[in-house]
Amino acid sequence: MGTKISVGKERFLYFLNQIQNILEKAEASESTALTAYMEDMRTPLFMLEALSRLYKKIHNHHKFSKLDDLFKEMEDSLGRIDFYYAFHKEFTNQKRIPDAITGYLEKQTNKKVKEFNRQLKEKKWIGKHQKGIRKIIKKLEEIDWLNEKEDAAEILDVYCDAICKVNKKYENPNLEFNDIETDVHELRRELRWLSIYPQALRGLMQLKVDNDPPDFLKKYLTPAIINSPYNIMPDGNGLEEHILLNNNYFYALSWMIAELGKLKDSGLKIIVLEESFYSVYKTSVDTEPLAYSLCDENQMTLSEILTQSQNITQKFFGEKILENIISHE
Repeated sequence: MGTKISVGKERFLYFLNQIQNILEKAEASESTALTAYMEDMRTPLFMLEALSRLYKKIHNHHKFSKLDDLFKEMEDSLGRIDFYYAFHKEFTNQKRIPDAITGYLEKQTNKKVKEFNRQLKEKKWIGKHQKGIRKIIKKLEEIDWLNEKEDAAEILDVYCDAICKVNKKYENPNLEFNDIETDVHELRRELRWLSIYPQALRGLMQLKVDNDPPDFLKKYLTPAIINSPYNIMPDGNGLEEHILLNNNYFYALSWMIAELGKLKDSGLKIIVLEESFYSVYKTSVDTEPLAYSLCDENQMTLSEILTQSQNITQKFFGEKILENIISHE
């Protein structure tokens, strides 16, 4: 019988294997970087980044911080592709959007794809033997992993600490949102990690069903949220330890992430149109009104987006959602 792989190491290997499979398929295509993006390599990178964020608080901080930086660097590159690709796809064939704007977005997409392809080569994630990924696996073999019970206890502590930090930052009656990226997008990132960790942990965290939620939670419990694939936990039947999360409070977190995502995307649409105007036409006039002129009548202004984001944030944190996510039996 072979030695049982530690639960922590197994989580990393699971997502690294996904990336290896994606890259093997991508290398056989015309554009390695674009295929990696289309095959959703960003998701396993998010999972690996999440694991690194957790384990740098539990094991060798330096080693896992370096892994965290690496996975984040790669994921950010795919995020930059996604930013331009998604808006190019949305704006293509919209009569109100000039061809020069969509052409600029296509050019930027191609530029980001080339940058990611160069990055894959530099990090040796592609090429003979995928040496960069093999190097990561070797580093994981050097870790003195905890047993399953100790691992679960440490992760629970780290997750609780993450919740406390987010609460401390945003439980502020004088909270003000002034910028889409540094306020709306940043809050969404911080909340999203609390949702990504359970997926990355491969079944350690499970939802405990509470059939009697308080009335104030019911506005968050929409069919779209309850049935979201993001709220289906990985099978944890093979594990001896579990961390239970209250399903209704977790759904409320999911609603908040989704709502901030819609508001963020609406704001980024104006920002990318402003960038495109400035880059294509070299104009010195205020580009924000020009951006609104290309949107439909339902487009919110940046000011409205920031106000709405601020309002739902104050309500969400005022209702003490996060501190009730962990189910205490």
